[in-house]
Amino acid sequence: MLRHEFQPGRLVAGVFLMLAGAVYAGDAGGLWETPWFVLVPVVTGGLCIAGAVGVVARSVHRRRGSLRATAPDDPGTGLPR
Repeated sequence: MLRHEFQPGRLVAGVFLMLAGAVYAGDAGGLWETPWFVLVPVVTGGLCIAGAVGVVARSVHRRRGSLRATAPDDPGTGLPR
């Protein structure tokens, strides 16, 4: 059983921020050269995508929750007959 609700927007944001950290770590380790401005679109784009995923997930969750609240006997009121 899950202890909390799955939030895919936070997962996407975390992946993009870990990507930014990996790019900076590779630059600090001397594996490649990264200009300072490269990570601005990575982080900004990742946060925008995470926001969009969060909005879609919330709307799907609300829609599925409202469908569960209605009884299969009477879809209009949500109350059993």
